[in-house]
Order: sequence, then structure tokens, then C-alpha cells
Amino acid sequence: MEEEIKAEFTRNGFNFDDEEEILQKCLTFCIQYKLSASDLVSSWDIYSLNRGLEFTVRSSHMGAFLEQLQREQVDKVKQKDSGLHLYSNDVAMILHGNIEETEVILDTPNAKGTSAQEKLSDSAQKTTGGKFTFEKPLESVTPFGSRKNKFVVQTTINEQPNIHTIKVEEDHENSEDDIIKRVQPSQKCSLLIDRSQPEPGCRFMYDRIEDKFNFMENCIKKRATAYVSSGQYEEPVDPSVASQKSIFAVGMICCEEEGRLKEKPILLQSSVEHSGGQRVRLDLQKLNQFSIFPGQVVGIEGHNPSGHCLIASKIIDSVPSSITSTEQQPPKRQALDHVIQSSKVSLIVAAGPFTTSDNLLFEPLTELLSYARRKQPQLLVLLGPFIDSDHPNLRKGNVDQTFDDMFRVEVLGKLQDYVEYMGSSVNVILMPSFRDANHDFVFPQPAFEIRPADFNHQIYSVSNPGMFSANEVKVACCTVDILKHLSAEEICRNPQGGSKQRLTNLAKHILNQQSFYPLYPPAEEVPLDFSLANEALQFSSVPDILILPSDLAHFVKVLSLGEGNDGEEQDKCLCINPGRLARGEGGGFFVEINYSGNPESSTASVIRI
Repeated sequence: MEEEIKAEFTRNGFNFDDEEEILQKCLTFCIQYKLSASDLVSSWDIYSLNRGLEFTVRSSHMGAFLEQLQREQVDKVKQKDSGLHLYSNDVAMILHGNIEETEVILDTPNAKGTSAQEKLSDSAQKTTGGKFTFEKPLESVTPFGSRKNKFVVQTTINEQPNIHTIKVEEDHENSEDDIIKRVQPSQKCSLLIDRSQPEPGCRFMYDRIEDKFNFMENCIKKRATAYVSSGQYEEPVDPSVASQKSIFAVGMICCEEEGRLKEKPILLQSSVEHSGGQRVRLDLQKLNQFSIFPGQVVGIEGHNPSGHCLIASKIIDSVPSSITSTEQQPPKRQALDHVIQSSKVSLIVAAGPFTTSDNLLFEPLTELLSYARRKQPQLLVLLGPFIDSDHPNLRKGNVDQTFDDMFRVEVLGKLQDYVEYMGSSVNVILMPSFRDANHDFVFPQPAFEIRPADFNHQIYSVSNPGMFSANEVKVACCTVDILKHLSAEEICRNPQGGSKQRLTNLAKHILNQQSFYPLYPPAEEVPLDFSLANEALQFSSVPDILILPSDLAHFVKVLSLGEGNDGEEQDKCLCINPGRLARGEGGGFFVEINYSGNPESSTASVIRI
């Protein structure tokens, strides 16, 4: 099995610093936790992404990697027992299968953190047969109310002198002096909903095989038209026809069988117009660099001497910027107010869950609104889930009110107090998630049915995914964890000394494919309705700000699109993963942005709540 593990690492672009030792440890992990080689490498991929590691697998990382595998096993145990979802630090107990014999009480980790760490340390040594131990046991989560590093900046781009950490002082409620002293934002930002599809009350769960076919066909035909319109490529031809000369074809990357995409075999499905929808085997051996995933629509330059295999000499995965810059958004634009517009805007972005796993008090949301009161952003963007269906109390039914009432009181009630306190110069944008227990379980997902008139036209909801403009700054958001899903399915090859920024490349796929969810088939957890996908998932122009909340490592990056050859100006986009506001029983992160004209001159900071 060691050879199978090595082959799987190699297919995903990884190499080793001590091959024999690493493979031996990985084999032990596979046997201990009953993992396949593919499962092990998928876990390593997520581990390396979250820590920003390069493509070299080092033996020094094996101890920490074991910790992640143990946490994943705990999560699997929780999912199997639908009646009880444990949020406990007693990892050793769960790994050794003693769940039924032990009553788990949701409490602060300090009550039994020491014993759990001791058991885990012993467990780790037994797991590896005493071959190696890790110096540091699993850290217990600090309860939200006991956290110390509040509002500390974690990452910043284009830092300016006025970006600093807020000193947290005691909050005296109903302080008249505080109300008198607070400063209003200089000017209310203009707000336009560029697109919000599907509409609330739409029919879903009625998609047919025909809808799936039409969705894929439209993606391929639209991309082929864009390539030809650029003037840089000829009309695409049927890639399944034998030809000794070089050809240009457009199609969708597909798997030959179920499971993860592997370098051999890969198939290219062309459009009905050019090949009758036939698939042809794709050979990438001549390429020293590529990054592909199932569902990706690409242009291929190459030749097919036998008619059975297209040998690629070049992959084109993006549309020339000259095309995207001339295309406009759909004509439907919903004006929300009529304020003088500019190209500057300040906003705070946070993604759910908005309450910790040990209660439904929504303390992280309260702390975020307290921070927003001090910083006075023009726009507050909150991304679901708000009433998280994965929360232990909701799964066990330990609630005494309906999900709609909980949303109205704990979320909308707090937000209404916030906008009343701040005055008329602020706006709030809400985007749902399919994990919201009080909303439709479908993707794409309609907006919450909120009447802005009930909130003085300051609180709005957009669909998931959705796009809006604030002071003519285009913002695109999607609450589905597409970055994590792509990281599990993408395969890539990089030249020696080439760029190895995986998170950046994953985010670029969204912009290059001009789709909020370009992966096909979708992840099992995603309720994708293809009858709604055509209008809702596609976008034609590059947004100024792209917000992609994910369980992967938080980041703020300026993405450059296009090759930039022949003096061609590259499109720029400020891409953000704000992380999660609540992480288990502890606090998470959010992002503060001051956008000024273009992504390169703007500032953005990831801040710990």
C-alpha cells in the first residue's frame, strides 16, 4: 500500500523530504483509521492549505498531521450518532469507542482539559507503536467569554498608519456620554443589488436530467463563444476526430469513473454543436504546469493522431480580459437608495456561525456589533449560517422557540438595535446559507424575506450567491464552501521553482470560470438545483471584491487575472475568506475593509473576534 500512497501524493503534486519514513508513518495512519490512500492525501491537502505549506511533505509535520486525523475521526463519530452531537475535548475517549459508556456534559474545556490531553498523549504513542511522539498535545479551545486576544489583527494587506488594534474597555450600558460622543460615518453609501436570483418563493427540487444537460451545454458554448470573440483563437473543432495537425477545442473536464479526478484517465466533453457531446481521453504528459478539476471548462490546443486521445500542448482556463471588461452585468439592477456615488467604501464582513456551539446566546454577533459601533463602517456584510442546522442544540431539539422566531429575535433584533444606534448612515447586507434552519435548503438560494421598510431601509438581504454595488464598488459573495470543495477535487502540476500558492489558485478558478460554483458533479452536501443554476451561478465581469467564506485558512489577497502579455492590463480583484465568526466553543475571525478606488490601493485586515 506504500506505493499506492506515494502514487496518490505524486498525482497531487507533492514530494517528500524523507520518503521512506513519511510513507511508513502514512501507512500506519491508514491502517489505524481505515483510510484509503486517496482519503489520506485529501486530509493532507487540507492540512497543508490551512498552514500555507509548500508541496514538500516533511516528516516534521507528521505529528501535527496525526492530530488533524484524530479530529477528523471525532467528527465522523459525531455524524454517525444523529441523536447526540458531541462537542467535547475528550478525544481519547471518543477514539477508543467509549461514547456509549460515558455521559458527555457540554461544559467549559477547563473542567477536564488536563485529563483529555494526558489521554491523548498516551493514545498518540500507542497509535504509532511508540515510534514517535509529538511535543505538544491538542490545545483545548478557550471558551468565548474567557478569550484574551480580542480584536487582534491577524493579517493585513496595504497596511496604513490608521489601522490598529482596538483596546477593549469595559462597556457601560446606556452610557449617555458614549451616545453623545460617537461620530457618524461621513456619508451613507449608495447601494444597488446587481442581481438577486432566484426570487423568494421560487420552485425548487424540480430539476430534471434535461436541466443538468442544458446547464453544462450552456457553460461550454458560452466559453467557446468568448474565446472566438477575443480574436485570439479560431473556431473550436471536434476533439474526437483524428487529426495530425494542431487543433483548438473547448470542453469540460470530466472523470471517467466516480471518485476523485486522477491524472490518468481524464476526459474532455465537448459541446453537442461541435462533437455531439462526445468525450475524448485527454493526455497531459507534455504539460509542465496545469491546474484542473471536474466541471472546469477549458480551451485545449493539441492534436489527436488516433482519434482516441487528445494530446494537449496548452490549456487555456481563462477568458481574455478584453472580453470580460466589455461585458456588462444583466440589465436588472434594483436601486435601494439614491445617494451620491463614489469609488470608496468601508465595510466589515463576517461569516457564520454567529453563536458558539455550547449555547444559543449569539455572543460573537454581539461582540461584532460592538466593534462595528466603534469603527463606524458604512456597510456591514453578514453571511450565513445564522440559525445553523449543524448546531448541537438544534440537532437535539433543545430549543423552546421556532427557527423563524430565533432569527427574528437574536439576529434581526440585534441588527435593528445596531442601525438605530448608528443612525441613518449605515447599511446591513444579509446573505443566507443552505445550513440556515429557517430558510430553503437549496442552492442557488433566494434571499431572506425581509421587508427593508420595517428597518428604515437599512437592512437588506441578497440571494446566495449574490452581487451588489456599494458606492459603485462591485461585491460578489457566496456562502457555499467552494474553496474547500475545490481543494478536495483539484489536481495540479507545478514546475520547479514555480508558484505554489494553492489558496490563491483555488480562488482564481472562481474568477476564471466566471461561476460561483464551477465544480461538477457538486459535493454531496450541496443541494444544487440545475433548473435555477443558469441565471444564478454565472457572472460576466470581474468584481472588485470577492467574498468566499471557507473552513480553510482565512486570507485577504489581491488576485491578478490574465497573463498580462503584450502590454495587456490585468484585471484585479480583492479576494477574501473571512473565516468563521464562531469556531466551536471559541471565537473566530472577521474582516475589515477600506476600499479606495482599486484593490491595490485598498486596505483589508483579518481580525480575531
